[in-house]
Amino acid sequence: MTNSEMIQTEGFSYPLGATVTESGVNFAVFSPDAVSVILCLFSSDTEEPVNELVLTNKTGDIWHAHISHVSHHQHYAFRVQRGESALLSESTDKLLIDPYAKMLSRPVHWNARQYENDSHFMVPKALVIDERAYQTPRPPKPDIAAHQRIIYETHVKGLSKTHPAVPKEQQGKYTGACHPEIISHLKALGVTSVQFLPMAAFMPEPYITEKGLTNYWGYNPVNFFCPEPRYAISDALGELQYMVDRYHEAGLEVIADVVFNHTAEGGKGGPILSFKGFSPYQSYLFEQTPHGDLVYSNHSGCGNTINTSSPAMMQLIMDALRYWVEVIGVDGFRFDLAVSLGRDPQIFNPESGLLQAMRQDPVLKNAVLIAEPWDIGPDGYQLGQFSSQWLEVNDKFRDTVRAFWRGDGDTTADFATRLMGSADVFTRGKRPVNASVNNVTYHDGFTLHDLVSYAKRHNEVNGEENRDGHGHNLSANYGEEGHTQDEDILQIREQQKRNMFVTLIISQGTPHILGGDELSRTQQGNNNAYCQDNDINWYQWELNKRKQDFLEFCGYVIGIRQSSRVLSHLLMSDDDWQNKVNVKQISWYLPDGSEKEIAHWHASDNRAFALEIEGSRNDNEVDPEHWYLCFNADHAEQRFTLPAVATKSGWQLFLDTRYDSVREQPDICIQQIFQMAGRSVAMFRLARLSE
Repeated sequence: MTNSEMIQTEGFSYPLGATVTESGVNFAVFSPDAVSVILCLFSSDTEEPVNELVLTNKTGDIWHAHISHVSHHQHYAFRVQRGESALLSESTDKLLIDPYAKMLSRPVHWNARQYENDSHFMVPKALVIDERAYQTPRPPKPDIAAHQRIIYETHVKGLSKTHPAVPKEQQGKYTGACHPEIISHLKALGVTSVQFLPMAAFMPEPYITEKGLTNYWGYNPVNFFCPEPRYAISDALGELQYMVDRYHEAGLEVIADVVFNHTAEGGKGGPILSFKGFSPYQSYLFEQTPHGDLVYSNHSGCGNTINTSSPAMMQLIMDALRYWVEVIGVDGFRFDLAVSLGRDPQIFNPESGLLQAMRQDPVLKNAVLIAEPWDIGPDGYQLGQFSSQWLEVNDKFRDTVRAFWRGDGDTTADFATRLMGSADVFTRGKRPVNASVNNVTYHDGFTLHDLVSYAKRHNEVNGEENRDGHGHNLSANYGEEGHTQDEDILQIREQQKRNMFVTLIISQGTPHILGGDELSRTQQGNNNAYCQDNDINWYQWELNKRKQDFLEFCGYVIGIRQSSRVLSHLLMSDDDWQNKVNVKQISWYLPDGSEKEIAHWHASDNRAFALEIEGSRNDNEVDPEHWYLCFNADHAEQRFTLPAVATKSGWQLFLDTRYDSVREQPDICIQQIFQMAGRSVAMFRLARLSE
């Protein structure tokens, strides 16, 4: 189509992006320093240029125009010329992706040769999207009570790439991730909420690409609206909506991991893909060196930091969040390096403009908001400092649980604090008891199986001489590094996995499970597998008896939590966050049954104790819940004396981690004495004995 067939009229400056009208498409883009903005149109078949139109209308900082005879799925991009007063000396003659684009023609791959001079061949094209085409009836979103939420972290590709029931063309795709067999697995496990690693369009870093690797995790965004094309067969937006709908039909929440702390454009010398060309000074944070040079702030460790205090970026982030909730349909977000959201502009402020905007927004009011409460900038560690609307990833829980079960000294008191919801971080009465997102493993670290199989990281395949990834893992191999056929070592490893998993599930807070841990997935000792798009990251669905036993154990433990009022949601008299109490008494004991005193908590060799939780009576209960939980992190057996009980009552054994299988666990009810295995957890519930 020629320029003469397309009529450019003034159009309107809002909304930003490409908006379909009855007679064409309105284009609007924010570029305050531009002296010229050119709209480039491309063939949808070959991506060859079709037309270039200089936008002649500008309102404030917005360049805009209405173009007739343009419609749904038109491929487009922009070129921008900025004035000589621009502070950065970087070239601006690149093809730019619209920050408000809703879909890309293909994934973004770095190609140094194609980037030189005109980057047209490297940069994918945005697609004009008529949202009316995606406004089909949707199933209702699940209503998950906060205390019932159990998060399962996974990756769209890794989840389905090797599943034998998923058709080949769907493996690693949105449609594969919602295959009935996979959803059936998640439902049987008992999780309620699936947290996917980034699903927004990203580009693997140049230095990774040039090493022959890729950014598998996706924490390097180029656009905050577009679903990642790598996971689509043909229609990323439609297929992602389809995936979300299938999860909702199954009663599962979908939580999107989002990255609003940096972009793939990096720092000085990094590629110009979008924001650097349109509005670098509004999009990114800068600081001056002692010599007066302007440089990118790098609180993300990725070369740049998004200026979330800028009105333009604040608006863009809010628009993107609403889009993912309203159009794509997700139920919430996990925010990578969330401290960057509150930098105002350089120092973290829990009352920053963006955080306040999120707090009051009616669309986000009921969304799940999870903060990774740190970045690498000044005062970047802010665990416990977000408002009550937020959940926060609790690394203190992770490290304490690992250390306790490894047998480290001086960890018991801290372990008990984590078990009860980390009140030292999330103050009772100020934050709900579920505010702590408890995890033992996360995507950036060892899997649970590797945590008990490797004493050191083994990241050689990452090409950084094994210097990347965490060095302080609090892991152990129990006698041999990595794979072994020694049955004694394997027995200890499996028991430690059970110990850490049951601790995770019965602790107060929101449990976070690393997807694949229930399958005993290994990354072969790699604790920074971000660049491995292969079987190091893909799920291992073939299970031997040992793995099948652990999978059944995980589902069994989750079932215990979900069926208990107190194990999932302790409401104590000293916590006035809610005007309810469901526990009569909580007591701590030594193995001999005597109450623990302050000195006992700080004894370095104190690795065994018991916790008694006596629930208050509920109108619907004949007998209130009454639990006695025994923990023994020592390698030696311990003789536990349980509280004396009334006639015709006894302590029913619900769980003992010494047993390889929950099917092999004896169905016993004891009166008082229990010989507890080393490195184990035992859970008892008071029960009436039959006549």
